[in-house]
Amino acid sequence: MKATFLVCIAFFSVSYVNLQAQGCSDAGICSIASHPETHASSRNEIEVAGLLGAGEADTRYFSPFIAYNRRFNDRWSGAVKITSSFAEGRFGKRGSLGDAYLSTHFIPKPDARYKWSYAAAVKIPFNRANLKINEHPLPLDYQSSLGTIDFLGSVNLRYGNWDFNSALQLIVVNLNANSFFAEYSGTDAFPSTNLFRRRPDALFRATYTLSDSKKRFHLKPNLLFIYHLGEDSFENIYGRRESISGSDGLTLNGNLIGIYDFKSGSLSLSAAAPFVVRDIRPDGLTREFTVSVGYVGRF
Repeated sequence: MKATFLVCIAFFSVSYVNLQAQGCSDAGICSIASHPETHASSRNEIEVAGLLGAGEADTRYFSPFIAYNRRFNDRWSGAVKITSSFAEGRFGKRGSLGDAYLSTHFIPKPDARYKWSYAAAVKIPFNRANLKINEHPLPLDYQSSLGTIDFLGSVNLRYGNWDFNSALQLIVVNLNANSFFAEYSGTDAFPSTNLFRRRPDALFRATYTLSDSKKRFHLKPNLLFIYHLGEDSFENIYGRRESISGSDGLTLNGNLIGIYDFKSGSLSLSAAAPFVVRDIRPDGLTREFTVSVGYVGRF
């Protein structure tokens, strides 16, 4: 296991040095595809975590969240998650609450050798992606939400040490009221996103879990394939909708998660970096890297 850990660290070090582009920032689909594990000793979990990241034009991010998960029985559980984001860069500093997620998870046969599970969620924004600094419009890189109500659904298969996830994120209602135009911003680092419309995402993730003999420490290297299903668009200065060329296609991210379990909870550390990127991500989710630390309390 020690050798595997060193290989994984080298894996992410190389990807960060050579591919400082689009790390695993999350419009929601990454989180919903991570199905929670059930613990027989508790029915309730509270999770708090904070994510640090670096994005376009030296923009830096701190994105904390809090979540509550309730296990009703061996088959059903539900969760509520509240996110926020704080950005700092050439436009200044801006932060706010982001989105609320309401989700439910179902495991038809908890003791099966091939354990299938299913999840469905809705994402509700706390703002319309129109946050400003001194009344100046900001690109989506500085927004804490994309301003959309989304449906998210996923399927998970667990077999032995492997987990395979597939998920889909669909925009149900677009409330985005962003008013950023690159032409009037004094920089070409961010694309125009006035009245932005985002296309759906599809995800596939493969995770392998390595554990010590006491099942206390777990190492979870995984790969995430996220395909953006179409080109995003905005309304230009003439009031016409314009597609953003190169905003569709594949993003491939590597992610390494370390978890330490103890009786009343767990601690986790996660790092992510990209291998394959889209030409442009106007949704403001571009990251050179992300690192997060989290705590889960069970009762």
